[in-house]
Amino acid sequence: MRNAISRLFHAAGCQKDETVTLPDHHRGKERVAPGLCSVGGAAIRIIQAPEDLDELEPACDALAANSGTPMQDLAWIRSCASTFTGEGQLHVVVLGEPPEIIAIAPLVRRQGKPDRLELLGVNELYESTDFLFVDPSALVRLVEGLAQLGIPVALKRVPANSPLTAVFRRAFRWRGVVPCRPAPGCPWIPLDAGWRQPEDQLSHSRRASLRRARRIAERIGQVASEVLSPTPDELGPLLEEAFRVEAAGWKGRCGQALAHDALKGTFFRRYTAEACRKKMLRLCFLRIGGQAAAMQLAVEYGERWWLLKIGYDEAFAQCSPGALLLLETVRYAAVRGLRSYEFLGTAEPWIEAWTKRVRPCLSLAAYPANRKGFAALGTDVMAMMRKRLW
Repeated sequence: MRNAISRLFHAAGCQKDETVTLPDHHRGKERVAPGLCSVGGAAIRIIQAPEDLDELEPACDALAANSGTPMQDLAWIRSCASTFTGEGQLHVVVLGEPPEIIAIAPLVRRQGKPDRLELLGVNELYESTDFLFVDPSALVRLVEGLAQLGIPVALKRVPANSPLTAVFRRAFRWRGVVPCRPAPGCPWIPLDAGWRQPEDQLSHSRRASLRRARRIAERIGQVASEVLSPTPDELGPLLEEAFRVEAAGWKGRCGQALAHDALKGTFFRRYTAEACRKKMLRLCFLRIGGQAAAMQLAVEYGERWWLLKIGYDEAFAQCSPGALLLLETVRYAAVRGLRSYEFLGTAEPWIEAWTKRVRPCLSLAAYPANRKGFAALGTDVMAMMRKRLW
C-alpha cells in the first residue's frame, strides 16, 4: 500500500518526502489560535466559534448573492455551525477583514483518523455547496492558504461548473494530488411563462394522474393550497404542523422525519428561524377538508425556488397530496417570475416525471504530500477497495 501511494504522488510530480512549509505558529502540532490566525503572511483567518460568524454578515450574504444559492448564505452556514460540528471543530477560513471580506471557505475539521477538512453540513444534509468568493483571484488566494495548512481536504458534492477543481490542482501542484469524481447532480426546472400552467408541461399520463388525484381529494373535502411567509411570531405553530405532517408518512415509520431526527430537526428549527428573519422562508400546505395533507419547506432565494423538505400524511395517500402540492408550488414560482425550481437532493423517479434536467456535481479531495496526506489517501483507497469488493 505504501509503495502504491508513493507511486501515486510520484505520478503527480510530488516526492514522497515533500513537505508543506508553514509559518512558525503552524509548525509542529499545527496550533491554531482560537478564533483567528494568519496563514503564510496572507490576510487569512480561521473562525472556530459559531458566535464569531456574526461578524461575517453582511459580507457573507453579499458574496452568496452573487452565487444565488442559499447553502452559501450565512443563515445556512451559521445553522450548520451550531448543529453539525459534532466530533469536529468549526474551521471557516476567511480572506479579508470586515467589511472587505472577499472569500470564505465554510469548513469543519474532522480531527479523527485521518485528519481532514470538509464542507460544513454536507455530510449531514448532502446538499451541493461551494466556497464564496468575489472573483477568481480571491479564490486562488484562499485555496493557496488552505494548501499551506497541510491538512487533507474532502469536498463532497460541489457544482461541476465551480472553478474549485482547477484552483485546487494549481495550489497543490508539486505538493500533493487532487483527484475528483462525479457526484449525484441536483434536479431543477428552468421556469418560464409556460410553467404558469404546469399541467401543460407534463406528459399526458402525468396530467391524467393529477386530475384523478384531484377528483379523489375533492370527494374527501375542499382542496386548498397555501404558500406562507410567516413572521417570527407565526413560525412556531406552522413549523410544528409541518413536522407533524412529514412524520405522518413513511419518513415517520422509518424514523427519518424531522420530528424524530434530533440533529436534523434542530438544524431546521434554527435555519427556518434565520430564513424567517430574512423573509425568504416559505411554508406550504395542501389542505383537504381543512386538514393538512402535505407540506413543503422551501426558501425563495436568488430569484429561485429551493425545495428543502417535503412530506405528506399517509391517511390521504390515495389522492397523492404531495404531487398536488408540488403542482401548485411550481405554478406559484412561475407566476412569481422566478427563474427556476430547484428540487435539491438527488434525481429520483418521482422527480423525473417533472424534469430530466440535472445540475452536475462532483466530489474532489486534496491530499498534501505529507504525513497527514498519506494517511488520508491510504484510508480512502482502502475504503474504495472494500466498497468494490462488497
